[in-house]
Amino acid sequence: MNPRTHFRLVVLYVLVAALLLVLIGRMWALQVLEGEHYRAVAAENRTRDIVVPATRGMILDDRGRPLVRNRSALVVSVDRTTLSRQKDGGQTVLKRLAAVLGTSQDEMSKRIRLCGPGIKRPCWPGSPYQPIPVEDHVDPKRALQIMERQEDFPGITAQVQAVRDYPRPEGARPAQLLGYLQPVTQEELDKRKGLKVTGYSGVDLVGRDGLEAQYDSALSGEPGFRKVLVDSQGRVTGTAQEKPPTAGGNLVTSIDAGVQGAAEKALKNAIDGARKQGRPADAGAAVVMDVRTGRMIAMASYPTYDPGIWTGGISQDEYDALLGKKQGEPLISRVTQGQFAPGSTFKISSVAAAVKDGNSLTGTYDCPGSYNVGNRAFRNFEGEELGAMSLHTALVKSCDTIFYRFAYQEWQRDGGMKPKKNPSDPMVRMARDYGFGSRTGVDLPSESEGRIPDRGWKKSFWDATKAANCKGAKTGYPEVAKTDPARAAYLKAVATENCTEGYVWRPGDAANFSVGQGDVLVTPLQLVRAYAAMANGGKLLTPRLGVAVVRPDGSIVRRIDAPPPRRLPVDGKVLKYIRESLAEVTKSGTASGAFSGFDFKRVDVGGKTGTAEVYGKQDTSWFASFGPVDKPRFAVVAMVSQGGQGAQTSAPAVREIWEAMYGTKDRKAILQDGRLPSELPRMPVEGTAP
Repeated sequence: MNPRTHFRLVVLYVLVAALLLVLIGRMWALQVLEGEHYRAVAAENRTRDIVVPATRGMILDDRGRPLVRNRSALVVSVDRTTLSRQKDGGQTVLKRLAAVLGTSQDEMSKRIRLCGPGIKRPCWPGSPYQPIPVEDHVDPKRALQIMERQEDFPGITAQVQAVRDYPRPEGARPAQLLGYLQPVTQEELDKRKGLKVTGYSGVDLVGRDGLEAQYDSALSGEPGFRKVLVDSQGRVTGTAQEKPPTAGGNLVTSIDAGVQGAAEKALKNAIDGARKQGRPADAGAAVVMDVRTGRMIAMASYPTYDPGIWTGGISQDEYDALLGKKQGEPLISRVTQGQFAPGSTFKISSVAAAVKDGNSLTGTYDCPGSYNVGNRAFRNFEGEELGAMSLHTALVKSCDTIFYRFAYQEWQRDGGMKPKKNPSDPMVRMARDYGFGSRTGVDLPSESEGRIPDRGWKKSFWDATKAANCKGAKTGYPEVAKTDPARAAYLKAVATENCTEGYVWRPGDAANFSVGQGDVLVTPLQLVRAYAAMANGGKLLTPRLGVAVVRPDGSIVRRIDAPPPRRLPVDGKVLKYIRESLAEVTKSGTASGAFSGFDFKRVDVGGKTGTAEVYGKQDTSWFASFGPVDKPRFAVVAMVSQGGQGAQTSAPAVREIWEAMYGTKDRKAILQDGRLPSELPRMPVEGTAP
């Protein structure tokens, strides 16, 4: 062997030895240094992590009656990720599943497609990585077919799960108040922390409105997880690890199901009655508040809907009906989100403002049929002339012209068309002190602010509408002139005035403001809060629905308290004077007809009618009340949009609610001696049978 050959063999031996050493070193690292890691990875190939959703807490009324509870249902879910890994995208599996469930493959495909722009319901609004429930009322025999033939249904599960149920105790169905659930979105999943698992159950839902949204974290509980062993077919063979979920707390509310049901019925009766008289009566609200605590006893809104419509998915037609104006937009709560001119119910604020501005509480004032504000005559209701009277009688008979005079004189003292640097605007200030024009702070999402117009608002509105007004002033309204020349001429004159001086707070603005007309808008919740403050001696309370979060075993997680109340800047004597005046409205005033035959010995009720004019529509009907007059406990307000006069439509509804609460000689009272429960109720045992 020559030296060159020998050298080559030595080099080869060295390379082989080096490779063997590297291989041995790598094997030692894999088996010794990283052995634990790779054993875990290997185990993952035969295990699956499953999130176990917590049972959502119930929503209860003040006596422990469930407004929302859970029931068990066999739910079939589809895992889009598993289907997408199949050669045909899972279409064969969907076809088999549709055959078992008695539906079409096309319908099944629609149920698992993701919602997005241009995608109609049914579709899946939740995370694309969580199982999608496609049927929640599955026959057990069909569910068994799916579970016994997992090789034919990869990615399909059938499990007993809890779904929301709405039992309607005492006929109460406060849909907008309760809210609804929708699947958690991927963005929400990304924000969640604490679980060392990647998936979420298809029934992992979150509150989207009402109490379900406001108290979602308390109701939802803490999910658990289960690590299960599976075979090559994906069938579960055992459990490797498990952490049980923690059930959500039950939310005890101040809503009384009996009063809520009575309010809903009274509101529906009022609307049906108005329609029989030829009025549209397209929306309404009825609300009951405890004037001592701010607790909400009933909140009825019309039109309403069945909240169970969300369970198990919703069709496009059903979804459109909830959002569309054709059905009256039933998702909107008229109590907290409806904004309407309050009419004469607003006068409790205007009286307080006028007296604080220097007018005598015990003076005598003339009530002519009309009063000139600037160059325009403002009329009483139906132009009625009532002569000289006190403020007491002005409230009882609802004289408008007295308030026009107050407002006009205040406007003049502030400088008129050329206001002072810091105008006093006493009626605007008092309205804001009563809580109008701002959210009440109720524990519900999406509350409207209402509107208290002032000089600043007038300027900002003029800035936003100036271009359109100036265009109308220049070109007129030819499309209107074709059918109504007089109307077109009026619109052009208004547009001309608004174009040049639309930012000015005119005397007519002040006059309309004083009687709750013009640009003033309030919510029924704001009005009942204001009447509660007037009734309780000046405490402006924050409305509250939640009372406590309680575990299923009855132990208290936390009590829900309201912030300290604000004080009205109104002398107690003035508030007492207003209460005594309103006490006569139901006996000899504008609401005496609606309360004819009412048992005032059982409960003495005072109140104020309101009839608010709305351009292009019929009047908004209001009645705001409180009682008992001597020691007020409750404030009750009803409103019917396009319902006509307050005395004709809303006052009878309020009467019906009071009679339901306190009873009549022929009807048992819902509230014994007008009292509400003072202690938390016992927790009901939640049934799980469908």
